[in-house]
Amino acid sequence: MDGLGRRLRASLRLKRGRGGSSQDNVGDVVKEPERAQEHPLPNFAGGQHFFEYLLVVSLKKKRSGDDYEPTITYQFPKRENLLRGQQEEEERLLSAIPLFCFPDGNEWAPLTEYPRETFSFVLTNVDGSRKIGYCRRLLPAGRGPRLPKVYCILSCIGCFGLFSKILDEVEKRHQISMAVIYPFMQGLREAAFPAPGKTVTLKSFIPDSGTEFISLTRPLDSHLEHVDFSSLLHCLSFEQILQIFASAVLERRIIFLAEGLSTLSQCIHAAAALLYPFSWAHTYIPVVPESLLATVCCPTPFMVGVQMRFQQEIMDSPMEEVLLVNLCEGTFLMSVGDEKDILPPKLQDEILDSLGQGSKDLQTLEQINEHVSGPFVQFFVKTVGHYTSYIKREANGHGHFQERSFCKALTSKANRRFVKKFVKTQLFSLFIQEAEKSKNPPAGYFQQKILEYEEQKKQKKPWEKTVK
Repeated sequence: MDGLGRRLRASLRLKRGRGGSSQDNVGDVVKEPERAQEHPLPNFAGGQHFFEYLLVVSLKKKRSGDDYEPTITYQFPKRENLLRGQQEEEERLLSAIPLFCFPDGNEWAPLTEYPRETFSFVLTNVDGSRKIGYCRRLLPAGRGPRLPKVYCILSCIGCFGLFSKILDEVEKRHQISMAVIYPFMQGLREAAFPAPGKTVTLKSFIPDSGTEFISLTRPLDSHLEHVDFSSLLHCLSFEQILQIFASAVLERRIIFLAEGLSTLSQCIHAAAALLYPFSWAHTYIPVVPESLLATVCCPTPFMVGVQMRFQQEIMDSPMEEVLLVNLCEGTFLMSVGDEKDILPPKLQDEILDSLGQGSKDLQTLEQINEHVSGPFVQFFVKTVGHYTSYIKREANGHGHFQERSFCKALTSKANRRFVKKFVKTQLFSLFIQEAEKSKNPPAGYFQQKILEYEEQKKQKKPWEKTVK
């Protein structure tokens, strides 16, 4: 396990600093060039395959002792005729997955009751690309004490809601027979991933129920399709969420503690999504397996989730400048102390005001996500939304970012102080590198919000003159 831990730690580590190698670019697997820098998880226009693997991970008793070891007991599809390098890469990938399906360790006992959990993990490849494991952990059908198992769908696509629905269908079929899963997943594998706002319909036959038609629809606003902010709102206050955002913006070390795997993975995905249109490119582990707890001692930035059972071990670890968030109690167990002073005061107040307005009237997940995300997007619009005006292009189309002029353009001293720090982060560096390389005008949700803000300012100026 130590060897596996070392390999995983190496694969989860990204280089710091501007001008890094392609390892630093988490957008390598993205097929939409203008969106490559806009999200910490891959975002697809449509037409891609839904998934790479469906796996069932079960607990098998070790030959010596009473401990159990997570093992892949079902795999679809089976890959054959792979080249040697491809075979080795697949083996490395598949050997890592069981550890993340059962991150709680190996001390298990057969159970008669176990609440199902839906969670996800992220694996970072050596080239910087990311694969997401969507998991459903539950007690299989049967009588008497038994061990939980995990259905895991591995995909390059970030769309938590859609894959939760797919896991519902997999679970339903598994109650009948593993043989019933195959045709459903084969049909899913042959279907093209829908574009934002579009639906794909699958035809599936279930014994004793007949033919079913299953519709899978992507949200129209795809930049939030992998996020569920409701868990974060349930666990923390708006002020605490703002302090977590401030810490993440300066690429500090952040640890989330919670009992449930679902809460951990949802909250850490939500925290990373607050950074949109920027991408967290450092160590990012929604649920840290027990064998990788030493990750919290790393001197480099990280955003990780740890189960509450390991709280004391975490507290006893040598850590510096870390924000330790207890999601169960809604408290900060450790902090640097300056989290309330990182962001410009006026913009902080605007975020808190926006979050508080109408928050009790929100009903759907889409409304909650847009309500929470919107004020943070506006924060970046107001602080760095003028970036395109400070990329000077050569005749060949390649751009050069004018950092000094960009910072000077901000009239507010508080905003300028913040931006001078922010431009030194890898968050901003990766974003600007993509903008410098892109020969096409920027596109996407962030640019849309920039244009709306610029239009509002134009309309406001004539009104201000009239008042004077």
